[in-house]
Amino acid sequence: MFVPTSFVHGAFRWTLGALIFAAGIALNIGGFVTHKRAGTDPIPFNPTTRIIAHGLYRFSRNPMYIGFALWTLGLAILVNSAWMLLAVPIGLVPVDRIVITREERYLERKFGEGYLNYKRRVLRWL
Repeated sequence: MFVPTSFVHGAFRWTLGALIFAAGIALNIGGFVTHKRAGTDPIPFNPTTRIIAHGLYRFSRNPMYIGFALWTLGLAILVNSAWMLLAVPIGLVPVDRIVITREERYLERKFGEGYLNYKRRVLRWL
């Protein structure tokens, strides 16, 4: 039978989990605010109006997805569930292979060489 398993103990769990969770939330908020200030929609299902290559997007093409992964990891540590910890890599694979691949094809069609240049300069993750 599958039972949640603990993996981190003591005060370290709370400190580490809170720091990772906060870092993930900060990346999500930072990415969202950067999109809004640039005048484009941060929701990936809506059309975009420009390539954002400043702020967090100088370092990663997907800081908001990194943020989601980090806050999920932080939450897994806080609730001390190894099973929830597995959700991070299990969730990242389809995001990387399906969601981001689809988004990048769209951006390549819409922005052409401008997006391809950005893609050559900035890593998908980190």
